Amino acid sequence: MNSLLCAALLLPSISQPADAPPPLEREFRGVWVATVSNIDWPSKKGLSTKAQQAELLAILDKTVELKLNAVIFQIRPMCDALYESKLEPWSEFLTGKLGKAPDPYYDPLEFAIREAHARGLELHAWFNPYRARHPSATSPIPDDHLIKRRPDLAKEYGKHHWLNPTNPEVPKHSLAVMLDVVRRYDLDGIHYDDYFYPYKEKDDNGKLIPFPDDDTWQAYQKSGGKLSRDDWRRDAVNRFVRDLHTEVKRVKPWVKVGISPFGIWRPGHPPGIAGLDQYAELYADAKLWLNEGWCDYFTPQLYWPIAQEKQSYPKLLAWWAKENTKGRQLWVGNYTSRVTGTDKGWPASEVVEQIKVTRKQDGASGNVHFSMKALMSNAGGVADALRGEYKDTVLVPAIPWDKSSPPSAPLVKRDGKNIIIQPGDKGTVRWYVVRSNTEKGWSTRLVAGATDSLAVGDANHVLVVAINRFGQESKVTAISGR
Repeated sequence: MNSLLCAALLLPSISQPADAPPPLEREFRGVWVATVSNIDWPSKKGLSTKAQQAELLAILDKTVELKLNAVIFQIRPMCDALYESKLEPWSEFLTGKLGKAPDPYYDPLEFAIREAHARGLELHAWFNPYRARHPSATSPIPDDHLIKRRPDLAKEYGKHHWLNPTNPEVPKHSLAVMLDVVRRYDLDGIHYDDYFYPYKEKDDNGKLIPFPDDDTWQAYQKSGGKLSRDDWRRDAVNRFVRDLHTEVKRVKPWVKVGISPFGIWRPGHPPGIAGLDQYAELYADAKLWLNEGWCDYFTPQLYWPIAQEKQSYPKLLAWWAKENTKGRQLWVGNYTSRVTGTDKGWPASEVVEQIKVTRKQDGASGNVHFSMKALMSNAGGVADALRGEYKDTVLVPAIPWDKSSPPSAPLVKRDGKNIIIQPGDKGTVRWYVVRSNTEKGWSTRLVAGATDSLAVGDANHVLVVAINRFGQESKVTAISGR
């Protein structure tokens, strides 16, 4: 039984409602907000500060309306920054010019965190650890960008520029960038997706372009290195994944580290599965990362329909769940934007069925939708479909392997139609869950831990629980009467 409900039923000294509230469930309901190429936000380069903020608030409001509970916000598309940084220049997808700050000035990440938390939403910062320039970029490259400062690190690859993961200065720089954000911002999580080594590109003659790492490969061989070239590349990525998780936990152990790899580890795993071999082509040993527990949540991109047998959504999900030997959170990535309302897209019912499959899978506890644009436009009725599936407010699953103590029960008193809330101890409260009972039944609100007063109207019973940054619940505080 849910601990909030248990606590409400086990307080004999306080008058309890005749009908207890329904259990408060936990499920991750996330959405990616992509900034590269202005996919989701801002809608185009160079919008005014006021217009950018209005669009971002609309995204957050829609997220709340659809009963989602987390936003994965892309802040580093290509060695740039959609936040105040001394390490990398401002993103051109924000202002239209690489290196140009918003004017009037504001910090989009700080703004997004503050407004997300005010709405009861988690905010995860999404990074691309190796991409240095995207083909959609048109702005001149300033002197302080890594491509200009360190061309030995950021090399041209097809239509992209890419950092060389085997150069020891690359993980050092990307780790510094990500940890700088972890230290300075009140994040709930950090996140990186499937772009480790780039997807293979071809030249004008259709020939595969080799990845430009001859310099570091030759240096490795001269130093006596014994790994094959492919294993050497994988080892570089593996060490970055391991070290990032270790260092984030050292700086702020409550910040969740999430990885979203391509949905297939290798063809034939499980039997009958075919498709891209990310282990061989992206040098991404995602199975190892999950087996070792080098993340707090794992979001394989299962971007295929349930009935597509060679990329079977339920079979792949079950396989990843079996590989989750450390018991990390398994939150599936869904290609929700494939619902387009056209003959070439999916019906909205496909996404709903995928959510149901996820819920039935032991060890899986949520979904992440790509991307926000489809939900904002309700393409093919997909937002309506999610409304039907996400009916109630739910909590993000906790980090059960954390050893910290749950928060103390909050101190709550009635003040007319309001309640006054204070934390029960000096520990950090991320959220308060406030459940109110009126003649219309129970309602649930998730409010920021900084909240000290909240309107509850004519509720005759109110239950309040504190949630810390690890997602752990306090005992309930219940008050009755108006």
